[in-house]
Amino acid sequence: MKNTTQFQEIAAEVQLFNDIEQKEKFVFVVGALVSRLISLQKGAEIMEIEPEMLLKILEMMSINFSYLTPEDIKMEKTW
Repeated sequence: MKNTTQFQEIAAEVQLFNDIEQKEKFVFVVGALVSRLISLQKGAEIMEIEPEMLLKILEMMSINFSYLTPEDIKMEKTW
């Protein structure tokens, strides 16, 4: 139960959304996106918003999201 409370406290700090449920979804989606567990499309579905809007929110919060794999990024940087 303590972990749930801590998660809710962290999610409550997200200033972009009004209700705690949407804040919790966002924290989950960001973690899953950064870990490459879900696509941007799936994240948008979970958030119940358009993919373009989710991408804009990530950009506003300076959360780097890339469609490229780490290997692709290295290749791009050295090219």
